[in-house]
Amino acid sequence: SDPDLILMDEPTNHLDALSVEWLQDYLGRYRGALFLITHDRYFLDRVTNRILEIDRGDLYPYSGNYSYYLQKKAAQEDAAVSSQKKHAGVLRRELKWLQRGAKARSTKQKARIDRIREMQTTEFKQAQGKVDIVTAGRRIGKKVIELDDVTKGYDGRTLIQAFSYRFTPEDRIGIIGPNGAGKSTLMNIITGREQPDAGTVEIGSTIHIGYFDQYSDDVNINENQRVIDYLKDVAELVTTADGNVITASKMLERFLFLPDQQYAPIHKLSGGERRRLFLLRVLMQAPNVLILDEPTNDLDVKTLSILEDYLEDFNGCVIVVSHDRYFLDRTVQTVFSFEGLGKLKQYPGNYSIYLEYKEKTEQEEKLKQDASPNPDKPRQTQTNLKPQTSSKPKKASYKEKREYADLEEKIPALEAEKESLEQQLYTNPPNDYSEMQTLSQRLADLTTEIDWATERWMELAELME
Repeated sequence: SDPDLILMDEPTNHLDALSVEWLQDYLGRYRGALFLITHDRYFLDRVTNRILEIDRGDLYPYSGNYSYYLQKKAAQEDAAVSSQKKHAGVLRRELKWLQRGAKARSTKQKARIDRIREMQTTEFKQAQGKVDIVTAGRRIGKKVIELDDVTKGYDGRTLIQAFSYRFTPEDRIGIIGPNGAGKSTLMNIITGREQPDAGTVEIGSTIHIGYFDQYSDDVNINENQRVIDYLKDVAELVTTADGNVITASKMLERFLFLPDQQYAPIHKLSGGERRRLFLLRVLMQAPNVLILDEPTNDLDVKTLSILEDYLEDFNGCVIVVSHDRYFLDRTVQTVFSFEGLGKLKQYPGNYSIYLEYKEKTEQEEKLKQDASPNPDKPRQTQTNLKPQTSSKPKKASYKEKREYADLEEKIPALEAEKESLEQQLYTNPPNDYSEMQTLSQRLADLTTEIDWATERWMELAELME
């Protein structure tokens, strides 16, 4: 039987996309209490109806899912800034009154002076620090990474079969597939950590790869090293794209490592802090090809959001292996899916567009199967037909007839727009990320509108018979 309470700590971290979807559906049907810790924002939106935020030792409850929490949190932060500014203005005026030589000669004056003292001791929570990603730029040539007929397998099982692709400087690629399909193996082949069984990998002469590896022991191996020294092994100074020179210590501060943490050994850091430090070390190398293998594991939500913004303006090629739908939707424009037997298939658009395309394809396949004759099914003959009882059908009203006629014109127009949009996204997707997001959202809206209109048209069609 189902438990009364389920406790989950980062349940989606090491699950593939299908497993996450199954868990999401299960929890949606589950009728008991659920308490979970997760950074998976799409998952939070789908399975929760209340958010508890821990902020510098205090606990803040929010009714609603993650999207609602973001709206309320932003409004509260704006209100806090406004309140602090108002407090500072009133305090300035009161201090000027005191400076004019005001004395506590009356009860009212004494009370006013007491209020000023109280205002001077009032403490406001400082705005919480956030990661500031600024890194050096590096030129990237036309030739990036070229894979030709790459094949790889283990113990008689083929993971990658004759895969070819030429990466471009503007590519934003998402790699998806079940656990064990070969995603990390493909990344290791690209970076030269593993050799293919067949085929070739060529790297352009200007290419410098930064690999944020989910299985890396780099930080743990150096856990007795000081944080600052771990970073200085890569670079003591970084010259950013706008010409500013930043020290390793300042870079650590931008990644929320305070001075006392910088001179502590790495083993004093939490798991999330170690991942953040490793990310900084990768970025300090000024890569122009960035490979992120499950980057959402162990990074907090705010860091992920800022990383997404950084990738939007990153001058180079980005390859992401992830099961996190929210992160993929924000960062990729092409999806490669492992589809079994070593086959990788390319889909233009982000992860949500990929899911819509797959769903549409599955529906079309089902319709074809339903339409094809089944030789095992006995034919219905006139002798075994049972007379149907009939009742007087409901007649369509004038208003319903008008609605039916309107829908007969509207649905083909919507479908034509959807087909045109899909054609654009699948054959000639825009390079601009914001334009891609706009088109993706319009496609999702069209799909919803067509589904509703078609369902309503079928209801009205029964009345028209």
